[in-house]
Amino acid sequence: MPPRQQALFAMSPEHLPLLFPPPAMDRLTRAVDIDAGLVLPSFAAPEAAAALAGTELLITGWGCPPLDAEVLRAAPRLTTVVHVAGSVKHLATEAARARGLVFTSAAEANAVPVAEYTVGAILWAGKGIFALRERYAQERGFVIGQVVPGVGNFGRRVGIIGASRIGRRVIELLRPYDLDLCLYDPYTQVSGVRQLSFEELLDTCDVISLHAPLTAETTGMIGAVELARMRDGSVLINTARGELVDTQALTEELRGTGVTVTALCPGPTETGFQARAEMADSQLIAGRTLDSAEAVARAGYTAMKRGKPYLVTGTTSRLFAFGSRFLPRTMSAKIAGRAQQKVPSA
Repeated sequence: MPPRQQALFAMSPEHLPLLFPPPAMDRLTRAVDIDAGLVLPSFAAPEAAAALAGTELLITGWGCPPLDAEVLRAAPRLTTVVHVAGSVKHLATEAARARGLVFTSAAEANAVPVAEYTVGAILWAGKGIFALRERYAQERGFVIGQVVPGVGNFGRRVGIIGASRIGRRVIELLRPYDLDLCLYDPYTQVSGVRQLSFEELLDTCDVISLHAPLTAETTGMIGAVELARMRDGSVLINTARGELVDTQALTEELRGTGVTVTALCPGPTETGFQARAEMADSQLIAGRTLDSAEAVARAGYTAMKRGKPYLVTGTTSRLFAFGSRFLPRTMSAKIAGRAQQKVPSA
């Protein structure tokens, strides 16, 4: 039997029992040589230097610091990073790329609950749930059989911004419904979905759902100008990064008769903003819940056991959809050969 790899946990300690409950931890400790009681939230911790010196495989999660040059000098044997979370963007530093580290990500597993949540939010939005909730809270009653104008999903135009893993999964889950599905993504298309310009999508959609990665070009992509273009009564759903939306501009828009917002990530801190009837902040429950955390960890464990780590679960075209800046082009070329082979689902 070949020797087991020396492994180490690096993440916020509170996440470890959620990602690796006892049965999962038992499987993991049989597969690799790892101290289940040692979790590094910081590579500057006193115990970090000794632990990193022999580490070949780093199991990372939410809260793991970047793998910069100093960290890698302390981990000369490190070759593989198993990230039991989504994006590896903050981990794959210039030093990590120069070392040639191989990453695997559980982003595909984490995409499932986020996409399901998004679909629920879209369908609820079409039914006017947010406005009807507020009306009932004020009137404490309703008329049975009353037809509410503008409520319903038949033919409603839904715009998806970003054909990311989550964006594509949302599209697939929405196909059975009688919706007018549209997409804006400057780098890729999805078969059977009408591609619109960014401006036309803002101008014409009843519901807009954000699924773009956070890059220099997408930061603040929904600002005052874009919000002003959106139709009054339209709904903006953001289950991507909060920085995609200009919070100050959104606050001003909600003071008028503009859009309804749900699933902000992270939620704005202004008290007046949070109290708005037009805004529903679901506090990061779209993906990071107990059941999805276990699924994410299982995906990471499966990739590790396979013995052939990949940078992402998918193909290179999926990785770089909507902005090749997700990782630099040098890494794109380096991993192209590996990523052409599909990774089996966990």
